[in-house]
Amino acid sequence: MCLAIPGRVISVDDFVAKVDMMGNERMIGTHLVPDVEIGEYVLVHAGFAIEIVDEEYAKEVEELLIEEAKYREEL
Repeated sequence: MCLAIPGRVISVDDFVAKVDMMGNERMIGTHLVPDVEIGEYVLVHAGFAIEIVDEEYAKEVEELLIEEAKYREEL
């Protein structure tokens, strides 16, 4: 199973963006979403933004990931 993590775009330069993914900053490729802008949210998979999403969806996915991590700690 593959998982895409939401991140907020902090900066964009050519086809590379810096994103904040749940407090971790990463450099990612934006070849699949060339029109992405600072402040937008993207889904990141394998080092690339694969889709632009709205903030509400991004926050919902983050909450689910946090819940899942807490569940794993309880096992």
